[in-house]
Formats: sequence, C-alpha cells, structure tokens
Amino acid sequence: MTAHVLLADRLTLWRADTPGCAERAHFNNAGAALMPRPVADAVLGHLARELRIGGYEAAEEAADRVRQSYDWIARLLGCAPRNVAVVENATVAFSQALSVFDFAPGDVLVTTRHDYTSNQIMYAALARRRGVEVLRGEELPEGGVDPDSLRRLVRHPRCRLVAVTWVPTNSGLVQEAEAIGEICEAAGVPYLIDACQAAGQLPIDVHKLRCDYLGATARKFLRGPRGIGFLYASDRALERGDYPLGVDMRGAERVGEDDFQLAAGARRFENWEFSYALVLGMGEAARYALEVGIEAGGGRAIGLAQILREKLGDLPGVRLADRGQRLCAIVTAELAGFDPPSTVLRLRQMGINTSASTHEDGSPLPVLRISPHYYNTEEEVDALVSALETLLRGPK
Repeated sequence: MTAHVLLADRLTLWRADTPGCAERAHFNNAGAALMPRPVADAVLGHLARELRIGGYEAAEEAADRVRQSYDWIARLLGCAPRNVAVVENATVAFSQALSVFDFAPGDVLVTTRHDYTSNQIMYAALARRRGVEVLRGEELPEGGVDPDSLRRLVRHPRCRLVAVTWVPTNSGLVQEAEAIGEICEAAGVPYLIDACQAAGQLPIDVHKLRCDYLGATARKFLRGPRGIGFLYASDRALERGDYPLGVDMRGAERVGEDDFQLAAGARRFENWEFSYALVLGMGEAARYALEVGIEAGGGRAIGLAQILREKLGDLPGVRLADRGQRLCAIVTAELAGFDPPSTVLRLRQMGINTSASTHEDGSPLPVLRISPHYYNTEEEVDALVSALETLLRGPK
C-alpha cells in the first residue's frame, strides 16, 4: 500500500469521525477545532450520567476514566500524571504559574514581543502592583525572538522568570522554545511556556523544553472541548515547594487554624470544582491526538498551511503577514481593501470558517487568520483560495 493511499484512508477516517466536516470547511483550528466524535461522546456521555444519577455520583462512577485522562495528557507531554493539573483554560494555567513567584519591586521578568495579549496584561499588572520590571528580547530580522538577546537579559541579577508564548496567536511564528529552555537552565532561571497553540500540532517533550511550567487549552489543535485546559508543573518546581497564591482545599489540606499541607503533585494548582465531563473530553482528545500521531497530524496541518501560503502569495491584493524561520499551521494575511472581521463573516456565509487577529490580540495590523488541521483537504484549501479571489474581484 502506497503512502498516498494510506493517507487517503486515514483522511477518510478522520473526516468520518468529524461530523462538522460535512457542513463546512473549518479553517479556525487556532481558535477552536472541530471535535472528533469520540471526544463529544465522552462529554455528552458523562453529562447524561449526571442527568440520571447526579453530578457527585457520576464523578465517583467515572473516577477511573478521570485518572486515565491525566495519563493521556501526561503521555502527550512526556511526563508523569503527577505533573499534570487540570485548569479551566490556558490563561488560568499561565496565571496560576505566575502567582507562584513572590515578586518584589525591582525583580525582572523576561519575555518576548510576541507573547499572548492576556499574558502581556498580566505582566503589566505585575509591574503596576509589584514593581516588576518587564524586559523583552530583541527580534531577529526574519522574525522571532533572538536567543542571544534573551541570554543577555537573563543575566540580570534580579531576573526571576522567563515567560514565553511558544506559538503566538497572530502569526505562523514558532519560537525557539527548546533553545530558550537551554538558556534558562544554564542561568538557573525558572521558565514558563504558553503552549496554547502548540499543543496538538507540535510534539511536546517537557524534558527537552527544560521548562518549569507549561500551560495549554484543550479546544485548539488538540481538538478537545471548550472551557478546559491543563498545566504542567515540573518535579523541580514541585520540589521547590511552589504553589499558587490562590491554593484551595483541592491543592492543600488545612492544618490547624493557620497552616496547610500541600498536595504532593501538580494537583495543588487545581481548584476543587471543575467539569468532569470536560476533563473526560480533554483526556479523550489527548488519546485521539496520540493515536493520530502528533508528528503525522501536525505535520499534515503545517503542510496544508504551506500550500495555502504559496497559493495566497499568487493572489493580487493579498500580503502574507507571517514572519519567522519556522512557521506552523497558522497563516495570516492582509487583503487589500478588506476589513478582516467582515471578511470572516463573508467567508462564513460561503461555508468556510476562518478568524481575524486584531490589535486586541496583539497583532500589529488586523489580519485574516487561517488555520488548517490534518482533517482538512487540499480541495478545501482550493475552495478557500477561490472564495478569497472572488471577494477580491468583487465590491469591497
């Protein structure tokens, strides 16, 4: 059997598992991917049990499958289940990790110019409330942070943390996360990664990354449900005794009136209450991603993105906005005379999902964001390009 036939068979299976493929061409996987049927079944099945027997009782019944969900997420990251905490989303994961550090006035946080907007706001809040100095690495001419610039910044005697968004939300850029990890480890500075857009499209090995913390969401390239995510906490961080400022009774046990004992693992970063249906859905999404293969599925998505860049580059009136030595499955483009949010709506009327990145997302200029996944077809890519060509020829 040839590789082409094998891919065709797998593509047929992936699309059969994805009911949404029958209704539209979905190129908004950097926002929220279409869930495969097994993920939706896990969520809906648990909600059905809650409906019939009660929420607490359904959680007790599903205890083994919940533990298995932690196992699947751990396998996705290359760590042990004890290093995985379930949180509401990637921003909560990031803020929980940030709250570990008792920043004092004059302490330094090192980051990049492409970090996610919510993260940048958190840095500004730390600067305002705690007097933290936020230093950003210089950019390489081709795009992406200059590792040598970060190496110089982490030498600051008050550097407490390096925080980096691996794949920014508003371009196809992939930051050199492993190289940054080597720099942090050599300097003895903790390292926090926002892997929101990386999980599900790039292989993740937290040991190669040398990170202390890594957070992500389920809904994007991992193809899980909305409203759930995870935080990886390294053994190094746990052995330091790290814990979030808002630790609750899931993460610690009260001792006497004025003390507490932390949970042994990353559970200390969790809240007592969360949606068990979504936990099961996220676990199933991790299992499904591992079955597809991150390198195979992510590689196909990135390949489709490159085909799209080549085709868009031939269209008059289109300017590609992606920069960086390494690009992923996020394509950003400017369309002459078109407002990206309105373009998204016009494409949606044609059965094609995309999204827009604006100043609110940290994009220098408003751009159309197109993010294919492995279940998309080249025919869908052609249909998208044809739709954009039609829009560019018509009235603005």
